[in-house]
Amino acid sequence: MKKILIIEDDPAVLLGLEASLEDTGFEILCASDGLIGYHDAKKKNPDLIILDVMLPNKNGMDICRDLRHDGLQIPVLMLTSKTEEADKVKGFDCGADDYVTKPFSVLELQARIKALLRRASNGSQPKSIIQEIDEFEFDNFFFDFKKLVCKKNEELIDLSAKEFQIIKYFIQHKGEVITRDMLLDEIWGYESFPSTRTVDNYIMNIRKAIEDDSSKPKYFQTVHTVGYKFNI
Repeated sequence: MKKILIIEDDPAVLLGLEASLEDTGFEILCASDGLIGYHDAKKKNPDLIILDVMLPNKNGMDICRDLRHDGLQIPVLMLTSKTEEADKVKGFDCGADDYVTKPFSVLELQARIKALLRRASNGSQPKSIIQEIDEFEFDNFFFDFKKLVCKKNEELIDLSAKEFQIIKYFIQHKGEVITRDMLLDEIWGYESFPSTRTVDNYIMNIRKAIEDDSSKPKYFQTVHTVGYKFNI
């Protein structure tokens, strides 16, 4: 059972988070004081921290910054009523992994938590260190990801913006096994809550556009029960 530490001084928010996340199957630890929460994060080894920004005795930004300085890489989800872009940037600069503003959807929060836990367990690379690709060529294909242009033997192939995103992600991770959940996290994010079936439908459309025989894919191969792999 994954353990989540909630550091939040609003009793109503804290109680609501504790109840909803326990119902989802998490073990919950709570702290309503920033300094106590900071020490709990170091002593009780949570798998994830939900961290409010405005806290008594030690604010969330300082907690996150000090935890990173201490070498703790526990996923941190910042929780605050502030909506200004600058505050989000400050949170990420302090080492936060994600950011949710109040009021928030419980479903969205749960989706973000599960995504952060998956990334931590998979050891996924942060986007900032993944090689950026503007153009790519292989076999008789050419992709321009800035202009959203795909050509096969100099003939244009019609692809949607989302299909370009998916193809680019596969190219960035060529040869690796990509799970459906990884694609949902990286391509769709958290707002629309698509299903893994959505991923399968997009892969099917990409195969029809790219593969010579979509029933026997050469490039976008299925890894049984896991996901897909891009081979060239």
